Amino acid sequence: MTSISKPSPNEAAEEDKKSKGSFVYPGLLLPFGLIVACFAAWGISTDLTAPMVNVFSSVFDMSAFQSALVQFAYYGAYFLLAIPAAMLNTRFGFKGGVVIGMSLAAIGAFLFFPAAEIMTYGTFLLALFVLAGGLSIVETSANPFVMSLGPEKNATRRLNFAQAFNPIGSNLGVLMATLLVAPHIGNAAERASLPEAEALAQTSSELERVMVPYIILGVLYAVLAISIFFVKIPKNKRMEQTDSNTVTKGVFRRLWNNGNYRFGVIAQFFNIAAQTCIWTFIPFYVQHTLGASHEAAGWWLQLSLIFFLVMRFVMVWLMGKFDSKKLLVVMCVLGTVFTIIGIVSGNVIGAVAIAALSGCISLLFPTIYGVALSGVGADTKFASSGLVMAIVGGAIAPMLQGALTDATNPQIGFSFVVICFLVIGAFGIYSIKNGIHTHEDANA
Repeated sequence: MTSISKPSPNEAAEEDKKSKGSFVYPGLLLPFGLIVACFAAWGISTDLTAPMVNVFSSVFDMSAFQSALVQFAYYGAYFLLAIPAAMLNTRFGFKGGVVIGMSLAAIGAFLFFPAAEIMTYGTFLLALFVLAGGLSIVETSANPFVMSLGPEKNATRRLNFAQAFNPIGSNLGVLMATLLVAPHIGNAAERASLPEAEALAQTSSELERVMVPYIILGVLYAVLAISIFFVKIPKNKRMEQTDSNTVTKGVFRRLWNNGNYRFGVIAQFFNIAAQTCIWTFIPFYVQHTLGASHEAAGWWLQLSLIFFLVMRFVMVWLMGKFDSKKLLVVMCVLGTVFTIIGIVSGNVIGAVAIAALSGCISLLFPTIYGVALSGVGADTKFASSGLVMAIVGGAIAPMLQGALTDATNPQIGFSFVVICFLVIGAFGIYSIKNGIHTHEDANA
């Protein structure tokens, strides 16, 4: 898992020519499949965690703002571990980064066992922080890793394909929360009316239910870490193009001076902010507008993620026919319209519009990622970490929307999502006007 010396541009171009129209380089199909499995695996965690905001709100009898600390711990870890992840990638390569990240994520998942025994909110936040820290390393490594496993001409589409499996994991995560956790979570008011011993026993039982899906995740992450550690990955000239000498020579200054990359990081911040707010507050929205139960709210979130899953594959197909940047702008316009419908319509129509927002955001992450990395060259590893650090939007935004929800209601709370779509759409327009090309554009 040592770093591979940087090849010359001619060597890399020659290898691409030999590969002709292949999607991945010869001999890399199994590694590619394992890395794609990682995309699904971290999707499980992300969307298993989103419903936990509502669960912890009930179990510990907290406000929406307090329970949103779940997302602050989760996405805050992404922010704090992104730069160390880039350093790990520089030292051990992308494969090493994925193995280390998956191992740390497994440890975090297993920490849910002692957290359930201790029964304090803080211990669950610590477990989530360790889990998400590991996944931050995985995501910082896996995104550019996938782009390096085949010819440059289809790198962005290859990333979109891998990212298309993320919502499969997302749906599994919500399904686990809906089936394994939500039906066993009681009402905070009812719990408060019980004698102290009975209330404590009920809380213990509920937290044990929270623990179960995370233990399953821990086993999955451990298996993936071991599998990737032992799989052999033949060297290719595109892979590991950034070496330790390159990244120490003004990389942060170069990236800061790159206007497209800088705007891309901002857009990614608001993209993750929108994504996290949508998935976190759908349960609150349907409980407020439709009077849905915890379990029914979970199924509404499941519906939203089905939109996300289907539209992610639809977008991969559409990218072969239309400019991905223009598709991004269209999705942001639709997202803005649907959010406004949800705000003004406190009924089933509004709930469907809010659920459909997941379809609008399905294209955004990989497209912003690919466009932002255009032209960064040998700075890819640290540029990738900057885009992963932007995931901190998922830590900050739910607390803001939670505070707005507490002050008003879940409908008005979604006003924040409108702002997010407007910023992301502005990035799409900027990239079009400035002639920014993705790998596919450059090789069309």
